Amino acid sequence: MCRSLLKFIRGTHTVSSRKTRRMLDKYKTFHVACGLAICIFSAIHVSAHLANAANFSTSYSEEFPSLNVARYRGEDPKWIILTTIPGVTGIVLVLILFLMLMSSSNCVRSFNYEIFWYTHNLFIVFYIVLMVHMVGGVLKYQTNIEAHPPGCLTANQSNMDPQAKEMEKADNEERRCTEEAHFQGHYPQTWIWLSGPLCLYCAERFFRYIRSCDPVTIVTVIRHPCNVIELQMLKNKFAARPGQYILLNCPAVSSFENHPFTLTTCPTENKKTFSIHLRIVGDWTERFTQLLLTGSRTDMKTLPMVQHRKYPKIYVDGPFGSPSEDVFNYDVSLCVAGGIGVTPFACMLHTLLDRGWTHFRLQRLYFVWVCSELQSFYWFAELLCSVHHKLWQENRPDYFNMKLYVSQTDSLENMSAKYRPLTSRLLVGRPRWKLLLNELGKTNKHKRIGVFCCGPKAISRTLHRFCNSFQSSETVFEFNKESFS
Repeated sequence: MCRSLLKFIRGTHTVSSRKTRRMLDKYKTFHVACGLAICIFSAIHVSAHLANAANFSTSYSEEFPSLNVARYRGEDPKWIILTTIPGVTGIVLVLILFLMLMSSSNCVRSFNYEIFWYTHNLFIVFYIVLMVHMVGGVLKYQTNIEAHPPGCLTANQSNMDPQAKEMEKADNEERRCTEEAHFQGHYPQTWIWLSGPLCLYCAERFFRYIRSCDPVTIVTVIRHPCNVIELQMLKNKFAARPGQYILLNCPAVSSFENHPFTLTTCPTENKKTFSIHLRIVGDWTERFTQLLLTGSRTDMKTLPMVQHRKYPKIYVDGPFGSPSEDVFNYDVSLCVAGGIGVTPFACMLHTLLDRGWTHFRLQRLYFVWVCSELQSFYWFAELLCSVHHKLWQENRPDYFNMKLYVSQTDSLENMSAKYRPLTSRLLVGRPRWKLLLNELGKTNKHKRIGVFCCGPKAISRTLHRFCNSFQSSETVFEFNKESFS
């Protein structure tokens, strides 16, 4: 989860190929897989030590007292666990792991993100406790095997059966050991495996902390329809590429919470500001919006910064890389957005308007935007119309193929007259993904099409399944999914 390091690696095109970058983009999936593996092997580890505690109690050895963890035969295994350092730290580790696992579920994260955030940061305590878990030496090994080989007899050891003692007397003389057996606890080695990754992660966090301390100036706040706020900001030495995202922190709302937002505009030579669009969903966005706005409910109301208006102090960490950065690295790209998931593709379109089409490898861009309400399209209606008009002026109308879908028809009304190019591309209902991919496959034969999706899981799962099941030797669809953590 070293986002800055991953951004550096995936941004170095001479080092990482497109295939490698697509693998790096699955870092969250790999993180989840590692977490589940830790939980599974921890359950096996705990079960084995519970069996060990019972064996220490029932198999108490009076011959080797230093090898015993139990203080006497028949000691309660629960008491053995509660009175040893490995036992107590093991209980703490299991409790922390259980809390992290339960709070990482989708239902908890959707219901209360703060619970997930605070419990997930218990990994710091988890690693500290893990370092001392082996202190106490429950599991031991023999240090003088040569002087006391396994199975030898000590000087005061005798057989209970006299006849057997006479028969094996000669053999016993050869098996006599010169000294008592000595046992020692295993040397703790956890720190050897954890020190490298922890140092790398700490260096990453320190670098991000220093970078995020630079002041951020809020230039403009704009309220859009359907509870969406546009925030335009300015930060010194801030550079970003289309498709990247930032982590936003507002101490007035929560000092420890950092929420990801995709950039909708990037700084350029002519314009140093950058912006994000955030939808008011959840406690954090509601409190943050209350601090930004003056209480007016008028749509598209611009609230410029004036002397008597004080915006809350915010910090920006990033930018960080995402799969959407590779939209320009395909000959043909399909961008699919669901609701507010349009933000990374809006940044792409802004870049195409500013820099032109000849600076990129991309030869054709397909854009599909699915919204539940018609008013949601007004978030970027002017941007879409500007792209449409510019391409028509340059006689390249086929470069940008746009389809807009509105799923709710209860209060469907006509779009404003100034957005006439969008009206002809507005469809009612939901996309038929299989037909859409078949159409793209026939139109772009012998092409590798990059499919980029940012939106609800239902759309991404369906689209991913159809991309994988597309049967054609002439066209290949490579699916890329936006995922923030």
